[in-house]
Amino acid sequence: MPNAARHVKFISRTVLVRNDNVDEAMRLLNRLMGREGLLDQYRRTRYYEKPYQVRRRVNYEKCQAIYNEDMQRKIQFIMRKNRVDPFPGCS
Repeated sequence: MPNAARHVKFISRTVLVRNDNVDEAMRLLNRLMGREGLLDQYRRTRYYEKPYQVRRRVNYEKCQAIYNEDMQRKIQFIMRKNRVDPFPGCS
């Protein structure tokens, strides 16, 4: 299993079953599909989603993406190297 996790980002979502360990392969496949958003898309299309629900979800996802981008930028700013005072606020 550790070797499977190391190879190039699972081209076309290939999961290797080793030593007849199907449960581990299924867990890995579910994790991959969850990261790529396939499970969320499946759950959304299983039932009809009303237009106002679609708008709310899309707006929420946009706000979440903006927030995550801002937080990532702030983290990178704090983590940058060669700062004059590496620990601001601490004396």
